[in-house]
Amino acid sequence: MWKSKAHEKDDSPTISPLGETEQDKYGYELHPLDPVTQQVTLRTVTNVCDGLEEEDAEEAGYHDTRVKRALKQRHIGMIALGGTIGTGLFVGIATPLSNAGPVGSLIAYLFMGSIVYFITQSLGEMATFIPVTSSITVFSKRFLSPAFGVANGYMYWFNWAITYAVEISVIGQVIQFWTSAVPLAAWIAIFWVFVSLLNFFPVKVYGEIEFWVASIKVIAIVGYLIYALVIVCGGSSQGPIGFRYWRNPGPWGPGIISDKNEGRFLGWVSSLINAAFTYQGTELVGITAGEAANPRKSVPRAINKVVFRIVIFYIMSLFFVGMLVPFNDPRLASNVAVIASSPFVISIQNAGTRVLPHIFNAVVMLTIISAANSNVYVGSRVLYALSQTGNAPKQFGYVTRHGVPYLGVIATSLLGLLAFLVVNNNANTAFNWLINISTLAGLCAWLFISLSHIRFMQALKFRGISRDDLPFKAKLMPWGAYYAAFFVTVIIFIQGFEAFSPKFDVSGFFTAYISLIILVVLLIGCQLYYRCRFLWKLEDIDIDTDRREIECIIWEEEEPQNLWEKFWSIMA
Repeated sequence: MWKSKAHEKDDSPTISPLGETEQDKYGYELHPLDPVTQQVTLRTVTNVCDGLEEEDAEEAGYHDTRVKRALKQRHIGMIALGGTIGTGLFVGIATPLSNAGPVGSLIAYLFMGSIVYFITQSLGEMATFIPVTSSITVFSKRFLSPAFGVANGYMYWFNWAITYAVEISVIGQVIQFWTSAVPLAAWIAIFWVFVSLLNFFPVKVYGEIEFWVASIKVIAIVGYLIYALVIVCGGSSQGPIGFRYWRNPGPWGPGIISDKNEGRFLGWVSSLINAAFTYQGTELVGITAGEAANPRKSVPRAINKVVFRIVIFYIMSLFFVGMLVPFNDPRLASNVAVIASSPFVISIQNAGTRVLPHIFNAVVMLTIISAANSNVYVGSRVLYALSQTGNAPKQFGYVTRHGVPYLGVIATSLLGLLAFLVVNNNANTAFNWLINISTLAGLCAWLFISLSHIRFMQALKFRGISRDDLPFKAKLMPWGAYYAAFFVTVIIFIQGFEAFSPKFDVSGFFTAYISLIILVVLLIGCQLYYRCRFLWKLEDIDIDTDRREIECIIWEEEEPQNLWEKFWSIMA
C-alpha cells in the first residue's frame, strides 16, 4: 500500500492478532494477516468480495451486478496495441492526405499524437490507482462533479454507439471490393446481428478474440510497412519512388474552401479532425481496467505501449502511404465505396502486386469487425458504470452469470442500426456525417480525462500524497495535462469551421456541433437535477472508493509454461 510522505512517522497500521478488521490512518479497512505468511491472502479478499456480491444480489432483487476480472495481461497489452484500429486508420486517412498532402497530414497526425500521448498518460495514472470499469466516466464524477460525470458518461456511450454504426456501415462496403451481388443493407444486417451476439459471451472470450485479431492487425501493419519500404526503394515496376510524390504534385495538398494559402491551412486544420477519429480508442485500456486480472501491473504496461502504437502504426503508416500515393489521386475521393478510397489498397494496386490487395482487404474487413466488437464492449461497460453509480436505470447494472451487462449490450447495439443510413445516401457522405458526430463526442471525453487528472493531482497534493508513491506516475505532468486540455478545447470549437465558410450552412453546423449541443444540454440538466457545486472542493474529492480491494490483493500470475506462451507474453 502506498503511503503519504507527509505522514511517515508512527503511521504503520496494526492488525489485530485475533483476525479482527481494523483501519489505518486514512480510514481504510485492513483485513487480517495470514498467521503463517504474515500477508493478506488472496483467499481472504476473495471471501470479502463474495460477500459483497451476495449483498449486491440481494439489494438488486437477486440480480448479479459484478463484472469479472478475467482479462489477462496479454489481453490488455494487445488490446492497447491494436484493439480499436479500424476504419480510422485504413480508410479515414484518405481525406487528410487529399486535403493537406503527405507532409501536412503527417504534421497533423504528429501533433494530435502528442495530445493523445498525454491523455493516455493521465488516464494511466488514475486507472492504475483506482482500477474501475469505465474509469473515464467514473473519474469525471469523482474529481470534477456529479453533473460532469453523468454528462460525460452518456456522451461517451453515445460516442461508441455511433462509432459502432460507422464500423458496421463499412463492413459491407469492404466486401463489395470483391462482389456486389449481395445488397449493402443485407451485409449490415448480417454483421450487426453477428457482432451484437458476440458481445453476450464472457469477457474472457472477448479478450481472446481481441488478442488474436489485434495480433493479426499488428502483423499486417508491420508487414505493410516492410512491403512499402521495398516498393519505395524500387521493388516494383514503378522503379525507385523515394520522395517522388513529395516533389510532384508536392508535399502540401490543395487545401479546402480557398485556393490561397489560407486554404492549405484550413485543409491542415480539417486533418486534425480526421486524426482525432483515427486515434479514438487509445484510451480503451481505461475501460478494461475494471476487468483486468492484475490492473496494477497490466495497465501501466499497456499505457506505455501507446507511444509505440502512435509512432509505428499511425505515423509510419501515414509516412509510407504519403510516399506511395499522390494526394491528387482521384481514387482517394471515390464516392462509390469507402474501401475504394483506402490509401493502403491504392498503394498496393499502384505497385502491381495482384493478390495482395485482396489479402489486405480481408485484413481490413477482419479489423473492422474487431473494432465494432470493441465498440459494443465499451458502450455496454459505460452504461454499466452509470447504473452502478445510480445515474442510469439499475437494470443496466444486471449481468449474466459470466459477468456480461446484457442490457448495455442491447442498448448500444440498437444505436448501431444507424449504419443503415449509408443505404439511402451516398456512402461516403453518410460515413463522414457519422464520423463528425462520433469524433466530437470522443474529443469531449478526452477533455474530461485531462481535466479529471488535473483535479486528481491537486487532490493528491492537498492530502500531502506524493505522486512518486503511486503505482504508475504519468510523465511530464502536470504540464502535459494542461497542454492536452487546452488544445482539445480549441479543436472542439473550431472543428466545425466548414459550416461557416464560404457561407453559413445550417445542416453542416448541426452535423458538426450536435454532440457539443447534446453535451451542454446534458450538463445543464444534470446541474439542475443534482444541484451540486460546479466543481468539487479539493477536500471532498473521493480517491479512496473502489481501490481498497486492490490495495489488499496479492496477485498470483501463472508463469508461461512453454515457448509459445513465453513468446506471446513478450509480445503482449
